[in-house]
Amino acid sequence: MKKDSIIIVTGAAGFIGSYMVGYLNEQGYTELIIVDDFNDPEKEPNYKSKQFIAKVERADLFNWLKTNDPKPDFVFHLGARTDTTEFDYSIHEKLNVEYSKQIWNYCTEKNIPLVYASSAATYGGGELGYKDDHDILNKLKPLNPYGISKNEFDKWALKESEKSKVKSQKCEPPNWYGLKFFNVYGPNEYHKARMASVIFHSFNQIQRIGKVKLFKSHKEGYKDGEQLRDFIYVKDVVAVCFWMMQNQPASGLYNLGTGTARTFNDLVKAIYSALDKEPVIEYIDTPADIREKYQYFTEADMNKLKTAGYSKGFYSLEQGVKDYVKNFLITQKIY
Repeated sequence: MKKDSIIIVTGAAGFIGSYMVGYLNEQGYTELIIVDDFNDPEKEPNYKSKQFIAKVERADLFNWLKTNDPKPDFVFHLGARTDTTEFDYSIHEKLNVEYSKQIWNYCTEKNIPLVYASSAATYGGGELGYKDDHDILNKLKPLNPYGISKNEFDKWALKESEKSKVKSQKCEPPNWYGLKFFNVYGPNEYHKARMASVIFHSFNQIQRIGKVKLFKSHKEGYKDGEQLRDFIYVKDVVAVCFWMMQNQPASGLYNLGTGTARTFNDLVKAIYSALDKEPVIEYIDTPADIREKYQYFTEADMNKLKTAGYSKGFYSLEQGVKDYVKNFLITQKIY
C-alpha cells in the first residue's frame, strides 16, 4: 500500500483505533479519514496530535462518504460498542452488527479491502476450543450480548462471502479480515473506565492502595487468581492489522492473540516486577452480574495466521507489561 493511500479508521478516538492511527502515521501514512463519536472529551488526547485529512462523526460517515467521495484504498473498522457488561442487545446490534454491515457493503460496492474487529468473546466458554475455524461459527455460544453481536456479524460476513462464490455476484470486499482480538492491553485505554484492561486497573490499585484485588475463583479446578487469559499487547495487534493491509492473504476470520494463556497472578507479578516492588494480592468475589458469564480460560490457536505468512513474534506478558508500565502508565503518556 503506497504512503499516499487514503485509509479510513473507525474507532479512531478509542483504544485500539487511536493506536492504529498513530502506528500508520509512524509508517508514513497521513492521508487518513478518522471516524468516531468525538463528543467524549476524555478521548481527545488519543487523536489530537495525530495526522489525518478528515475527522468524521460516526453517525455522519455514510452521508459524508457519499458527498465527498474520497476514494479510500483501505478500511480499518475498529469502532464498536465494547462494554461486556451492557446487557441490552439492541445497543450492540446497532453498532456492532448493523453499522458493520454498512461498512462491509460500502467496501464491497467501492472494491475496498477491509480489516474489522471481531472478538474472542465469540468463543463463549470455550467448549469448542479457540480455533478460528469458519465451520464452528453456528455452534458457538457467546456468554454476553457483546460476544453475540460479534459472532452474528461474523456469521453474516461469511454468508455474504459464500454468496459471492456460489452465485458469482459481488457480495464481499475484494479482501476482508475479521480479527478475533483476545485480551488486548496497552496505551490509549485511559478513558475506558471499567472496560480498561486488568493491567491498567491493577497498576492504579498499586499506586492508590498498595495492593491488587483479583477475582476469586468460583469454578472447581481453578485456584484464586489462576484464571487464564491470552493477553496481547496492542503493539502486536496493530502490527498484525498493518501486515494484513500490506500482504492481503486469504480472506476470512483470524485469531489475534499470542497463542499462550497466562494467569492473572502472572500478570500482577509482571506489573510489580516492572515497578521493582514485591507483589501484594487480595482476592475478592467476582461481581454477581458477571459471575455466570465469566471466562476462565482463553488461548488463541494462531496456526491460521502463521500459515498465512505472519512470522513476527509477539511480546511476552512480561515484556509487554514492562513496556506499558515504564513507558506509558507511569507518565500517563499517549501513543
